[in-house]
Amino acid sequence: MDSDPSPVRLDATVRGRVQGVGFRYYVLREATDLGLDGWVANTMDGSVRCVAEGPRDRLDALLDRLRTGPPAAIVERVSEMWMPATGTLGPFGVRSRDHRGD
Repeated sequence: MDSDPSPVRLDATVRGRVQGVGFRYYVLREATDLGLDGWVANTMDGSVRCVAEGPRDRLDALLDRLRTGPPAAIVERVSEMWMPATGTLGPFGVRSRDHRGD
């Protein structure tokens, strides 16, 4: 794992059976446990989008958990984009359907 504590941003979209199975609240719990800022939301196309900021090693741990999901989920794939952190996200939370940004 990368030990660089400099924050970065992960923007991930999770596809599969990920709505109606507690996925957002699973992500909320995992991200909060990892001390990350950001949000998670359902999207209109049936996927779940997660935007999080923090140290790269913690974001990698979150990404691993997104690939697994809660027991009722079936994760087919996770797309990810990495970028510099903006520091504007605030405490991790669940946002309304099809949230488009910060």
